[in-house]
Amino acid sequence: QVQLVESGGGLVQAGDSLRLSCTASGDTFSDYGMGWFRQPPGKAREIVGALSRSGTVIRYVDSVKGRFTISRDNAKNTVYLQMNSLKPEDTAVYYCAADSAAKYYSSTYLPTTFGSWGQGTQVTVSS
Repeated sequence: QVQLVESGGGLVQAGDSLRLSCTASGDTFSDYGMGWFRQPPGKAREIVGALSRSGTVIRYVDSVKGRFTISRDNAKNTVYLQMNSLKPEDTAVYYCAADSAAKYYSSTYLPTTFGSWGQGTQVTVSS
């Protein structure tokens, strides 16, 4: 299984931007569909978006559409979450996750189940 490590979290003000990175090791990164999740304080974890192995098919939760962008660099074993126009309600622990089943499907397959998770990185947006 792949191991995932997130980085890039921090404290920012509303309207600021932040880019999270998630670096994979231990397996062939390009075999994995990827996703970003977040867990706001006192709430359940929710998906932010999912990305195919090819990086060409991406889906976002409605609350981040137009503000967040997910991308991947398979040569660097890294997936990114670019967050712009941040709002206080974006405050959460952000996790990346990997779906190993994606390798059995087309490179444009959008992952739906995730078996490997990072440790999370805190993003706090002040008003």
